[in-house]
Amino acid sequence: MFDPKKLEQIAKQIHDSMPQPVKDLGADVESKVRQVIQGQLNKLDVVSREEFDVQTQVLLRTRQKLTEMEQKLAQLEEKLADK
Repeated sequence: MFDPKKLEQIAKQIHDSMPQPVKDLGADVESKVRQVIQGQLNKLDVVSREEFDVQTQVLLRTRQKLTEMEQKLAQLEEKLADK
């Protein structure tokens, strides 16, 4: 097996030995790829993790209120049935 630290050292040495224009090209490519990916994600019907978490909490509160209302309705129906 290869030592991951050794591979990381070799990769760093290769990167450091590259001419600056090649390094800049790599950074430009990475930037462009990020822009394309972000653009495609924006086209998808997805929500952020934060928005998902907020909606999950709203749903939990709504379920809790529904359960409480069902219990109250059952109590009212029981009282009506007793009369």
